[in-house]
Amino acid sequence: MGKTSDLTAVQKTIIDTLHKEGKTQKVIAKEAGCSQSSVSKHINRQAKGRKKCGRKKCTSSRDNRTLQRIVTTNPFKNVGEIHKEWTAAGVSASRTTTRRLMKDMGFRCRIPCVKPLLNMKQRKKRLAWAKDKKDWTDAEWSKVMFSDESKFCISFGNQGPRVWRKSGEAQNPRCMRSSVKFPPSVMVWGAMSSAGVGPLCFLRSRVNAAVYQEVLEHFMLPAADQLYGDADFTFQQDLAPAHSAKTTSTWFKDHGIPVLDWPANSPDLNPIENLWGIVKRRMQYARPNNAEELKTTIRATWALITPEQCHRLIESMPRRITAVIEAKGARLSIECYTCTFFSCSFFSVGQH
Repeated sequence: MGKTSDLTAVQKTIIDTLHKEGKTQKVIAKEAGCSQSSVSKHINRQAKGRKKCGRKKCTSSRDNRTLQRIVTTNPFKNVGEIHKEWTAAGVSASRTTTRRLMKDMGFRCRIPCVKPLLNMKQRKKRLAWAKDKKDWTDAEWSKVMFSDESKFCISFGNQGPRVWRKSGEAQNPRCMRSSVKFPPSVMVWGAMSSAGVGPLCFLRSRVNAAVYQEVLEHFMLPAADQLYGDADFTFQQDLAPAHSAKTTSTWFKDHGIPVLDWPANSPDLNPIENLWGIVKRRMQYARPNNAEELKTTIRATWALITPEQCHRLIESMPRRITAVIEAKGARLSIECYTCTFFSCSFFSVGQH
C-alpha cells in the first residue's frame, strides 16, 4: 500500500476528486483506503505532469467500458466466460488482464446473498410496526426473547456460482441468486435474549401447531427460566403458520406469556438471525459426515455464544427500527450491522 503503483484506478479517482475539493491528505487517505504517503506521491506526480512509466496499456477506454458492460449485464459469469465474450468483441487481452481490469473497476468475486421478496403491503406494515416501536429503549428490548428456526445442511463443498459485484452491491437484485435445497439437513429451533441463549431443539418432523407447542413446552419455557428467572418477558416469533395458529395463540394465553407483534417476512429485524450467522461462519470448516455429527457440531458452536454477543445484538434493535423508517419499510442492508448477519437460511458444510 506504500507505493503509488499499488493504487487502483478507483482509489486514484477518489484522490484526485477530493484533492480538487481541497481536502487534506489525511482525510483523502482515509477515504481512499491507502497510506498518506501514497496520496502525497500521487498528488505530486500529477502536479509535475509525470506519467507512469512501464508498458503501454493494451486496452483502450472504450474496451474497458465494454468489459464493464459485460460484467454488469451478467455478473454471474466466471472470468473465463467474461474473457471469452470480451475478446469476441474484438479486444486483444489475456485472461489475467481481464481479471486485473475487473479488480481495478471495483468488482470482487463474492458468494451472492439470498433474500425473500418483500411486497408493498408488507413494506407498509413494516413501516407502521417500526414507527410504533421507535421509542422503545434498550431496556424494553432486553425483555424480549427472540426465537427462530434455521436449517443446516451438509453438501460437498459446492456453494453455487459466485457473482461479480462492487462494494455496497450485496443486496442489489441483479447480484443475488434464488434459494436452493441441499439434503441431508437438520432444522434447529433456538431462542436468545440480552442475557444469552437458550437450549436448542432439533426438529425431527415438519413443524405444525402441535409440534411447535411441544417445542414451546419443553424448550422455550426452560429457556425463559434460564434467561429471565421469575421476571416478566415478551416472546417473539415470526408469522409461520404453526406460530400463528389459533391453538398456539391459546397456548400462550393459557401460560400468560405475551407475544410481540411482528411484521411478516422480516428476518432482517430479528437479531437471532445474526446469531445463526455467527454459528454458521464458525462451522464453515467443520467436516461432519452425517446428520448426527452435524448436530454435535451445532450444539458445540452454539454453546460458545456469549451473553456479551447477545447483548450487543439486542442493543442494535433501535438502529434497525430507525433504518426501517428511513428506508420506508424496505428490507435493510445486512452489511449495516456488526457480526454480519443473516440471512442464509441454508448452510452447507463441506465434506472430505
